[in-house]
Amino acid sequence: MGPIYAMNFAAFDLNLLRVFNALMRERSATRAGEQVGLSQPAVSAALNRLRDLLDDKLFVRQGNDMVPTPRAESIAPGIQDALEVLESLLIGERTFDPRTLSRQFTLMGADFFATLLIPRLVELFSQTSPTLGLRFLDTARGDVERLLNDDAIDMALERPQVMPDFVESEILFDAPFRIVVAANHPEIKGLDDQSVMPLDTFCRMRWGLRSSDGSMRGYVDDALDEIGRRRDVVLAMPHFAPLLACVARSEVAAVVPVQFAEAFAEANALRVFDLPFKAAVPEIRLYWHARRTRDPAHTWLRHNIMRLCEVFRRGTEKQPVG
Repeated sequence: MGPIYAMNFAAFDLNLLRVFNALMRERSATRAGEQVGLSQPAVSAALNRLRDLLDDKLFVRQGNDMVPTPRAESIAPGIQDALEVLESLLIGERTFDPRTLSRQFTLMGADFFATLLIPRLVELFSQTSPTLGLRFLDTARGDVERLLNDDAIDMALERPQVMPDFVESEILFDAPFRIVVAANHPEIKGLDDQSVMPLDTFCRMRWGLRSSDGSMRGYVDDALDEIGRRRDVVLAMPHFAPLLACVARSEVAAVVPVQFAEAFAEANALRVFDLPFKAAVPEIRLYWHARRTRDPAHTWLRHNIMRLCEVFRRGTEKQPVG
């Protein structure tokens, strides 16, 4: 059969384009089906119809992935833009009601958010939008700019990054650092909780850090360089929660965001101290693609994430887990 412009477009099923768009994002018939509410066989059937209509394989299997052909790559941006225009027009014509919203959102960030924010967001969904779905991807998943542009994620919760104009952002909160140490650590005898740890004590201790790429260096080491001191980093973990579990069971200390330190200190028998030197205070921002700025559902979710993150702006106030 000839290309799409030679067919009867009035009879064309626009749902096929939703399937195509989902396959471009997910590179999997199963995951694409989850995105559009179809079974894997139904996705395969839709893909076969598109192949006939466009006279191209569109996707070829490589291992577990469905890899787009050059033809698919060339038409994907136009199809995505067209679907977004249609969605915007249709959504804009009705009153937004989160109680009837049927949609799946994908967020990305560190386990800080998976532990301290997502449980609150799931609670909100259960109370106000029970038909909403949520996926949370680890920050190590990939480049924020690319994932937002590909519609692979709706939003990212990250430290400041240089972004192109099509990515918008808003500050959520600052995350100053605190030292966490096992309560029985021999180096902290005689020190008062929440006091400043002496610099010499800090530099004598062994340290662990959260590192998504395995690096044994972080913000704290840059600050130490400025005053001509060093620390001994012996442990790198990809997530904060297991890092603190290691701290609680060893003589390895860690420097973590104050919100995480206060949330886990009591339950894990940890003591918390201030840094004995100045260190950069990470700023956590919410990132999204500009094409979603006026999307009512997207706006609703952004507003609620901002609201739920207000509690993290109160510095050292303890945050309950879960």
